[in-house]
Amino acid sequence: MSAYTAIKYLHITTVLITITLFIIRFYWRWRGSPHLARIWVRIVPHINDTLLLVSGVSLAILSGISPFSPDGRWLLDKIVLVVVYILFGTVALGKRARQEKIRWLAFICALACLYTIYRLASSKLPLLTGFI
Repeated sequence: MSAYTAIKYLHITTVLITITLFIIRFYWRWRGSPHLARIWVRIVPHINDTLLLVSGVSLAILSGISPFSPDGRWLLDKIVLVVVYILFGTVALGKRARQEKIRWLAFICALACLYTIYRLASSKLPLLTGFI
């Protein structure tokens, strides 16, 4: 197995872990579960997301794709949507008092971002920056 393939599988695995942990933590927040106070719940997502970021950057470097090149516009879209996902996730999971409707809307928007990121990664066709 090549280094690129190993890093790609690591990236996909960390994506799946990120999505799973996001959904579980949102459910726990919604139900008011004491599980949110566990130390691993506060640490593991950050470790996983760091591995996700490092593996994503490594894949871009190994493949020679630049988000600012015409062939890499889909990657720029993906990066922008990751930032938007983080913002929605912060609203959905944040500690600040918010109405449940706002949390749910942010949660659904975050999932929509994740789906769009998946579509961008699998199609390699720009969505947002394709018109620039």
